[in-house]
Amino acid sequence: MANGDPRSWMWSEAVEMLSRAERMHRQVFAPRSTRAQPVWEPPVDVLETEDEILIFIALPGIAPEHVEAVIEGATILVSGRRILPHQLRTAIIHRLELPQGRFERRIALPPGRYDSIIRTASDGCLLISLHKVR
Repeated sequence: MANGDPRSWMWSEAVEMLSRAERMHRQVFAPRSTRAQPVWEPPVDVLETEDEILIFIALPGIAPEHVEAVIEGATILVSGRRILPHQLRTAIIHRLELPQGRFERRIALPPGRYDSIIRTASDGCLLISLHKVR
């Protein structure tokens, strides 16, 4: 194929995009080692409003009360455990992509002081709200 052939550059772009997606998947779900116990890191979004910091953590199926969240200096440490649903103990597994076991994520916080940590569930994510102290 010639260099100007759109099929050539489209194919190389598609291959590169797949390669980037695979690297990102390995980064997000790669086991990490803390305290001699392997953990995985869920993806997060951090947003700031005038009154609070909002942290969305992709943890579908995990109740907010089963997640620990502790502010440590300029970071918040979020941790817990995803346990296999009881149906999986006797089921034939055709695909298992959601990570299981202990998770831990240390998230850098914007400068400031916060006086409360509120955990709720929102659209399959854990939502952590940190109220700003003025």
